[in-house]
Amino acid sequence: MPLYKYKAMNQLGKMRTGNLDAANEIDLEQRLGRMKLDLVTYSETVESSSGLGQKKITKPDLINFCFNMEQLTRAGVPLLEGLSDLRDSMEHPRFREVISNLVDEIQAGKSLSDALAEHPKIFDVLFVNLIRAGEASGELAKVFDSLMRTIKWQDELQTSTKKLLTTPMIVGGVVLAVTGFLMVYLVPQLVSFILSMGEELPIHTRALIATSDFLVNYWYVVISVPLATYYSLKTLIQKNEQARFYADKFKLKSWKVGPVLQKIILSRFANFFAMMYSAGIPVLRCLEIAEGVVDNTVVRQAMADARQDIQEGDPIARSFENTGLFPPLVIRMLKIGETTGELDKALLNISYFYDRDIKESIDQVQSLIQPIMTAVLGLLLGWVMLSVLGPIYNTIASVQF
Repeated sequence: MPLYKYKAMNQLGKMRTGNLDAANEIDLEQRLGRMKLDLVTYSETVESSSGLGQKKITKPDLINFCFNMEQLTRAGVPLLEGLSDLRDSMEHPRFREVISNLVDEIQAGKSLSDALAEHPKIFDVLFVNLIRAGEASGELAKVFDSLMRTIKWQDELQTSTKKLLTTPMIVGGVVLAVTGFLMVYLVPQLVSFILSMGEELPIHTRALIATSDFLVNYWYVVISVPLATYYSLKTLIQKNEQARFYADKFKLKSWKVGPVLQKIILSRFANFFAMMYSAGIPVLRCLEIAEGVVDNTVVRQAMADARQDIQEGDPIARSFENTGLFPPLVIRMLKIGETTGELDKALLNISYFYDRDIKESIDQVQSLIQPIMTAVLGLLLGWVMLSVLGPIYNTIASVQF
């Protein structure tokens, strides 16, 4: 269906604008009418309806949606009535339009999961499949509750990941800024004074002057080459699967940061797997969906290999052990879960353990980064001071009184 940009008036006489997909202008007017809006003007846009509001809808919005749907469903409110009430009370204009589309799709005969699947970048594959499993089992309220808790946990985990990666970037940026100031501004002002002494300069002073001259004369190379290299590698990784595989492998092997990233990935995998398994989704389907939500090609390939072994009849724990990627803790908990028949609880235990370990590991990495960067900055300042003051001290010491 085409996407329309509209201007409409609500019951209080205030104008509202937004985007809404509809079959034609009559359908658009009817849909706005169900939102208690009167159409004033409209125009068809070139945007895809599947992208409606995706950039504006955040995880807190999804958490609020799941919470309201869980409460309404648990209270026995029919699905259409619950969605309609939620649409009318929704303050977020973009999300209100999405919910209005859900209502229209369900009225047209689609299930809730099929209607959600029309917005894949808002409701991902995991979300849709869990809702589909809840519809089949009749436990939709329980699924919405699980989704609400999982999205909250996912948001916290994403914050931890940003915290891990942001701190080194900020401290590194400060070091680079100080280096640039010293080499481009301060050192050139001292070079003429040092050279006027007529003394033979030591090697570290000559190295400082050469470095400063290079940065002053070829600053555009210093700036452009790293940027060009970064964007070239980024483009190569995005377009070449093998390059992305090696880049993801490098991330997992990188000093201190790699083990933390691996724990974050495994924690997400265990949590998603447990939630899907407890909802009644078969193991092979759980693994297939988990492959889609894991954003590391190395781990994704390991999951695909494990899924292949399970499909051929191997036990779950042995299949994961054969990949050589999953640590003994994960394998041991999977064996316990298979033996007791409580695989979801075993996976949640893995996720809980890693959640605690991730927070401690991030704190440890940050406590290491700050003294390392401080030492680098100290060595840099020491080099400048020794290179500048050394010749001055030698000149003063050679003066005969």
